[in-house]
Amino acid sequence: MSDSATAVQTSLSRERLARTLNHQQPDRIPIDFGGTSVTGVHASCVAALRDYYGLEQRPVRIHEPSQMLGLVDEDLQDAMGVDVSGLFRRGTKWGFPMDRWKPWMFNGLEVLVPEGFNVTTDDRGDTLIYPEGDTSVPPSGRMPKDGFFFDCIVRQEPFDDDHLNPEDNMEEFSLISQADLDFLASSAGELSAKGRGVIAGFGGTALGDISLVPGPGLKHPKGIRDITEWYVSTSSRQDYIHRIFARQCELALTNLERIHAVVGDRVQAVYLCGTDFGTQTSAFCSVKTLRALYFPYYKIINDWIHAHTMWKTFKHSCGAVSKFLPTFIEAGFDILNPVQCSATGMEPEQLKANFGDQLVFWGGGVDTQKTLPFGTPAEVREQVLRRCGIFAPGGGFVFNSIHNVQAQTPVENIVAMIDAVHEFNGCR
Repeated sequence: MSDSATAVQTSLSRERLARTLNHQQPDRIPIDFGGTSVTGVHASCVAALRDYYGLEQRPVRIHEPSQMLGLVDEDLQDAMGVDVSGLFRRGTKWGFPMDRWKPWMFNGLEVLVPEGFNVTTDDRGDTLIYPEGDTSVPPSGRMPKDGFFFDCIVRQEPFDDDHLNPEDNMEEFSLISQADLDFLASSAGELSAKGRGVIAGFGGTALGDISLVPGPGLKHPKGIRDITEWYVSTSSRQDYIHRIFARQCELALTNLERIHAVVGDRVQAVYLCGTDFGTQTSAFCSVKTLRALYFPYYKIINDWIHAHTMWKTFKHSCGAVSKFLPTFIEAGFDILNPVQCSATGMEPEQLKANFGDQLVFWGGGVDTQKTLPFGTPAEVREQVLRRCGIFAPGGGFVFNSIHNVQAQTPVENIVAMIDAVHEFNGCR
């Protein structure tokens, strides 16, 4: 595609996403790869795609160190035909900012990581990462030898059940700094000028996201930080959880007001929460628990956003979540991700028929557990075309795979996926 043709198509991307989010039929299905931490591409796959498309050879920047996701730079967005860019907050969940890039060798691939990305290797060959990059304190994450991403290390300190202080589980939540506001304002302006749709992840609104509960960015996390103990608390310590969520919600509204004042409606969608409620075949809680514990705060945040902004709100929850969708809708969520069609009760035809006029499906385009990593390019193409045929009519569908494109996914399959969407769209 020529530079002039690329510019024209990019200028249409924002309108394409807007129509989709409003359940209007767009000219084409909009495509997102790299817009969020749950619609991204592993750094190794970003590098492979850059090679495939013959782009400038340069190290991939890691913008999400937990999952080792690589930034999809503008030239690769152009090559892939991506319609959506991501506005990311300045800080990572490990407590250091995403800036001052430095080289790091990752399984034989040179990448760029933030300055605060400081790691050591233990006697097993595992890579350990540290909160705020401070190697003088215990590590908060581990990547197994020859692994591809970091898992949190639980550092649960003893606590007295009779004297729990909700503020201990609030240490990572605070009023947004002026430096962070300036960063968001500048980044929003740059992205808006490029013409693509924009989705943002501001942080601070994830209620009980299990990837954040251990406090990976805190040097000495207090409160309930053990994952099992947290799940127990959602049943046996609901008063304590309510006090955490209420205070978190209060801070979130203050921050969202300040953020909206500087980014405005250059942002079209905002990723609010990644708390998973589903497993492959069942759920982590009942609808009753969802409504009692999470729903009130989801509704407060969504209602504020819808009353004061033009943003659409994005809820990520893996697994079998069909029974929760009416509650998500009532709470005010506009978008569901990752649309795990392989999970029980998540058949795409039923999702579209039952919820397609109320939820935008952002994802669901191809299975990343089996088809994309282990299928043939022909099988990938067939599944993509079938999913597009189900989800696309009437708008309300942003193409993405089911969660991030994982390491070791064959580049031929990734390209087959992208080409199939363009084939459906009639543009390649």
